Amino acid sequence: MAETPVVVLEKVNKWFDDLHVLRDIDLSVDAGEVVVVVGPSGSGKSTLCRCINRLEPIDSGTILVDGAPLPEEGKELARLRAKVGMVFQSFNLFAHKTVLQNVTLGPVKALGQPRAAARERAMELLERVGIAEKADRYPAELSGGQQQRAAIARALAMGPKVMLFDEPTSALDPEMIKEVLDVMVELAEEGTTMIVVSHEMGFARSAAQRVVFMDGGRIVEVAPPERFFSEPESERARDFLSKILAH
Repeated sequence: MAETPVVVLEKVNKWFDDLHVLRDIDLSVDAGEVVVVVGPSGSGKSTLCRCINRLEPIDSGTILVDGAPLPEEGKELARLRAKVGMVFQSFNLFAHKTVLQNVTLGPVKALGQPRAAARERAMELLERVGIAEKADRYPAELSGGQQQRAAIARALAMGPKVMLFDEPTSALDPEMIKEVLDVMVELAEEGTTMIVVSHEMGFARSAAQRVVFMDGGRIVEVAPPERFFSEPESERARDFLSKILAH
């Protein structure tokens, strides 16, 4: 029997007042799959990401994570969020806690892990993202790239079923972008289920199994990267690619 997809969106609609930001979105993501969502600014990409872990409620349709519908609130929602790791554009680390404390907080408080076990796992993850030596530093003492890698370690510490990345490199200087993308490529190669909203076409080309192109709140096209970048089907995707790949 085929495995249940980790994330399923069916006929999802979302409004901000009069603005229809997600229009009848259908998408499913399998375990171990890397899906990169691209498209012009304002196309609904980040909202899509935020709806999957219910940072934004949806107005109609259904979203299933790990086979279950999104809970409204309370303990069930906290449990869902433990399954869905989220890495934001702005690193959202707790400024008054060290990097190690940032990474162990969720597992200890939300998952009830013993401190020693959470600490050991956190150090493994900080090693994996290449900043183990910064464990006792505070976020302000780290570069943007290091802070984002700490944020990735923090999300992974919860043992999520799926990792959501909402433009994780857009606030970074160019030389820091690579260090974050390198970590993400490794995660992809290790079979981490990932939904990535990104402007980084090189990452989409090399790490995605599928590219989802959005425009005007709709999914216009879904294709493997080699096909999407070489012969996109829609006029809108061709136009988008001609603008961003020309530079």
